[in-house]
Amino acid sequence: MEKKFVPVMLTPFKENGEIDFDGLTRLTELYLQAGVKGLFANCQSSEMYELSEEEKLLIVKHVMKISAGEVPVVAVGNFGKTMAEQADFMGKIYDIGVNAVIIVTSLIAEENESDAIFEERVLELFELTGKIPVGFYECPKPYKRVLTADQLLKFVATGKVIYHKDTCLDIAQVREKLNVTAKYENFGLYDAYAVNSIASLRAGAAGLSCIQGNFFPELMVWLCDHYDDRQEEAKEVQLFLDEHMGVAHHAYPIVAKYFLQKSGLNISKVTRTKTDVFSSEVKDNVNQFLDQYNQLKNNLGI
Repeated sequence: MEKKFVPVMLTPFKENGEIDFDGLTRLTELYLQAGVKGLFANCQSSEMYELSEEEKLLIVKHVMKISAGEVPVVAVGNFGKTMAEQADFMGKIYDIGVNAVIIVTSLIAEENESDAIFEERVLELFELTGKIPVGFYECPKPYKRVLTADQLLKFVATGKVIYHKDTCLDIAQVREKLNVTAKYENFGLYDAYAVNSIASLRAGAAGLSCIQGNFFPELMVWLCDHYDDRQEEAKEVQLFLDEHMGVAHHAYPIVAKYFLQKSGLNISKVTRTKTDVFSSEVKDNVNQFLDQYNQLKNNLGI
């Protein structure tokens, strides 16, 4: 079974803070050239909470235009205070042509609200969105609401859910979710935690969808392709990912944009999201990260 890498897309900005659509074209082409099997637009890495409603729609439209049907595209759409408002915007996202509209779990219910309330609202949203295919994203902001295996099964069994971006960071939970949903052929779980990459793929995950794809999408594609048939090299890749988790996450997404910039992509480091300071020390760490990646890349023949 083919394993798929689906990057959580960045949003390039100009120096004045406006969206850089030319940069978004180059970035989308970079992902496609790397061999990704899908694109996740308008997500946290895209700085979705810092985008206006119009900008969210424009970004998804642009990604759809540049990808031109080469790979499936999904995008977050459940923005609004009520389920009716969320359903309305999900319809706008779906009308652009995406393959599924993603639901951020923490936008359905407040952190202090019960699972029963959460589940009731999800089913209400399903009803309001009719035949629109959906997915879930356990986004860490505004807080992280992780689905249990039983909840995921309940939702997948409706036939409406085709995608799940898992952020539980717990391989035991991932395995449980995969076990209970295994018979649903149209559903795929994508692990966001790079530390569990090989373990999740071996457990039956449809693929990966982690931020490391915004540094080196070609490496994550390679891992999805070769985790089983080139096991010793795959272990080396897994160790590399494990060792550099801290560098990849500190001052993200600035560090990812800087990494891509140093790798030759014409993109600025500008972000709208407040991050840790991109200090000279952080910059040096990312430079070392890039040097070590280039060595690994050469060793693998990528």
